Amino acid sequence: MIEDKNTPRTQISELGEFGLINHLTKNFKISQKTTNVGIGDDAAVLDFDAKKCVVTTDLLIEGVHFDLSYVPLKHLGYKAVVINLSDIYAMNASASQITVSIAVSNRFPLEALEELYAGIATAAKVYNIDLVGGDTTSSTTGLIISITAIGHSNKEDLVYRSGAKESDLLVVTGDLGAAYMGLQVLEREKQVFEVNPNSQPDLDQYTYLIERQLKPEARKDIPELLKALEVQPTSMIDISDGLSSEVIHLCTQSKVGVNLYEEKIPLDPAVISVCEEFKINSTTVALNGGEDYELLFTIKQEDYPKIKANPNLTVIGHITDQKSGVGLVTRANEKIELKAQGWNPIKE
Repeated sequence: MIEDKNTPRTQISELGEFGLINHLTKNFKISQKTTNVGIGDDAAVLDFDAKKCVVTTDLLIEGVHFDLSYVPLKHLGYKAVVINLSDIYAMNASASQITVSIAVSNRFPLEALEELYAGIATAAKVYNIDLVGGDTTSSTTGLIISITAIGHSNKEDLVYRSGAKESDLLVVTGDLGAAYMGLQVLEREKQVFEVNPNSQPDLDQYTYLIERQLKPEARKDIPELLKALEVQPTSMIDISDGLSSEVIHLCTQSKVGVNLYEEKIPLDPAVISVCEEFKINSTTVALNGGEDYELLFTIKQEDYPKIKANPNLTVIGHITDQKSGVGLVTRANEKIELKAQGWNPIKE
């Protein structure tokens, strides 16, 4: 973490655990009617009436999932929330609460954690969710963040990875590969900085890519859009580890195959341009890059007319029988087996 010698530093030990929690969360207000009791008791109390509760959690570790030499703490707090909410929306559910737990080493003053929580607070406001609990402890390995997201849905609206059927259409939101290429740009500039600390990078042409890496957005709009279009997905997953991995997850859980068409994969022009600059194949980036946090889902063929004109949605393939396998149909019209080469969180 780059430190400014002139920035005031308040030792966390001055506040103690409960003083720290009270300080960091004092400006969080309850906005969800499902939140009966938030921070301040032994446990939060949530009331979802007859709805199904949806829970997901994610762990971010410094040096594995983020590099504070180029990731601002406020962006990190925002992103840590967003990646959990994405899993809720991938169930076709609504997100309503989060808990935040952190482990922090003594190199972080109170002011650094205030920045982190400012990002968390911004995400909570943007996505209209409540912070209802968490934990804080010390760490000997830098910063660790664990966020649990809680949501709800009517039973009939929930969508799982296991519901895809033969002849369904495979649909993706937004565009792919930008977050990965944003990471490549940041890593390159870090290396340049390490060689020449006086260098001032010009990142204007990479703004979209860097924003997709540092400050992604969860697709809260998609469940709402699909409901308005009267489309019920048959299966759904979010794209965190790369398109190839997520397609394989869907097919494995649903016991089906797929034809994924290379020419249909949506790419932003900035991704294509920077892939050429880095001499990387753009299809490889879209398939394996990860951290796009777009939604991948299947729909019945009869629902296609409802979505075909929507700029947020792209049909990129169709579901086949399991024996046909999970295949990528190239621009040369050759079918090759799709491999899961995206992010592996437990790979050495």
